[in-house]
Amino acid sequence: MLNELTALFDAVPTHADPTDYTAAIVDDNVLDKQTSANRRLTGQRLRELYGLDPGLPLFRVLRRLWAMDELGRPLLAILCGLARDPLLRSTAAHVLGLPIGAALVRTSFLETILENVGDRLNESIVDKVARNAASSWSQSGHLQGRVRKVRRDVTPTAGTVAMALWMGSLEGLAGEQLLRCRWAQVLDRSQEGLVEIVFQAKQAGLLSTRIGGGVVEIDSSSLDRLPQEY
Repeated sequence: MLNELTALFDAVPTHADPTDYTAAIVDDNVLDKQTSANRRLTGQRLRELYGLDPGLPLFRVLRRLWAMDELGRPLLAILCGLARDPLLRSTAAHVLGLPIGAALVRTSFLETILENVGDRLNESIVDKVARNAASSWSQSGHLQGRVRKVRRDVTPTAGTVAMALWMGSLEGLAGEQLLRCRWAQVLDRSQEGLVEIVFQAKQAGLLSTRIGGGVVEIDSSSLDRLPQEY
């Protein structure tokens, strides 16, 4: 839902409260949906994926970086969606594990989802989950193609690296562990490649770091000063 999220953020001020987002979607129809039912459904899905509440640390960080890092928006969105949506997250290992240039095979993708949901969802719902997840990974840049989706590598930015490492720190990770965390793996870079962008994030004032002589210290706490769970 990258297009919807972009349109919503363009229409609603950064420090708006949850009711402002709902009003923009349902009352003002800033997402240009044809029926009120579609508006409400879209609003519900956006809240599920992104929170739309500045009381949530993950959403605060998303909105802050969204304004600062336009090129990184697709990756910022997928990181937030992965953190909040367990069904999308269940597909991460499958997609990220594909070699660059390999095609996403529908049957194996469905099997991955079924392994995680068991018999809790019927066949039609699982098929819908697979389509939505593949669309999300396409919008993030990890997959390319309309019918035959092929794995592509993405290009992380200073903002996306800062967000991924911050998310890792919320899980109690530090130092080199952050460079190997599950959120950093979304960025398609080796530890060495991430370190280069960490220094770019430091120059942008998004984090502080000391790397050298066998020491890896990364502090991304300045992205959000309110220590709450997402």
